[in-house]
Amino acid sequence: MPVLESPYRCNYLFQNGHLSTIYAGAVRKVTGVTQHRERISLPDGDFLDLDWSYAPQTGQQLVLLLHGLEGNAQRAYMLGAAKALNQAGFDVCAMNFRGCSGTPNRKYRSYHSGATEDLIAVITHVMGTTNYKDIYLKGFSLGGNLILKYLGEGNAIPTSIKGAVTISVPCQLANSLEALLSPKNMLYAARFKKNLILKLRAKQALFPDLIPPDAFARIRTLKDFDDIYTSKAHGFKDAMDYYAQCSSLQFLPNIQVPTLIINAKNDSFLGAECYPVAQAAHHAKLSLEMPQHGGHVGFYGAKNQTYTECRAVQFFKAHN
Repeated sequence: MPVLESPYRCNYLFQNGHLSTIYAGAVRKVTGVTQHRERISLPDGDFLDLDWSYAPQTGQQLVLLLHGLEGNAQRAYMLGAAKALNQAGFDVCAMNFRGCSGTPNRKYRSYHSGATEDLIAVITHVMGTTNYKDIYLKGFSLGGNLILKYLGEGNAIPTSIKGAVTISVPCQLANSLEALLSPKNMLYAARFKKNLILKLRAKQALFPDLIPPDAFARIRTLKDFDDIYTSKAHGFKDAMDYYAQCSSLQFLPNIQVPTLIINAKNDSFLGAECYPVAQAAHHAKLSLEMPQHGGHVGFYGAKNQTYTECRAVQFFKAHN
């Protein structure tokens, strides 16, 4: 499909990408969502926590929500998405990645941008325990990349999966990392690194033989973290091998279900290669929308409802 012209407009204040990003991540509050937690077992003996919320009249349509790096199902962008979807008649299953639900996971491994095996486990669980006719996927940042990879890497996609919306997606992971490590993103990168190192210290207490004491001194950037932990814990040679294998950009041509990518042009976390214009231009199922503004997982909107929350509801209703 052609690259879509975005109707998103915001007031002058939120045209600043950094302000949009910071407001969404640190200021915005969302209330009125009641979540019910379910813990499921994974094939390797680990677990995932799923946070369910329901439409006033539970029907036959479900949306699986996937958060971003170091997020969880209680982040404002996840609660906002769940609230909008519930109000529109969709039940929601918000997936917490391994180690992100408030309880450390059991294994040395955790989560990463390409861990589609965990998404497959959730979909298999949902299909085996519920009777939803239509299932949709919505993911933010890392979670969006994971969804796109899942849809295009050759998995047997169930016919009940009718569509996907992905927001602020680092489709080319190395290119996104390069952007994130630039001076303009110094504070964001430092915060991500701090949170990741805290989790790694907890891992070291459980797996002292796998994480040497000098590892922390060698982690100066997010790439160092991926070289020292992410790649090694998940079977990749190094960080660059991890980025190469898990970037969703290479899998986009194979997507066979209606899919929408929304990446703001002023998203400071995304480099030029994260805007798959060529891939979407002649794709029968993939649409790309690039608003001028929105920041990273921002897209401020009136009445505490973001543009992407409204847009996802619209997209899913059009593909049932």
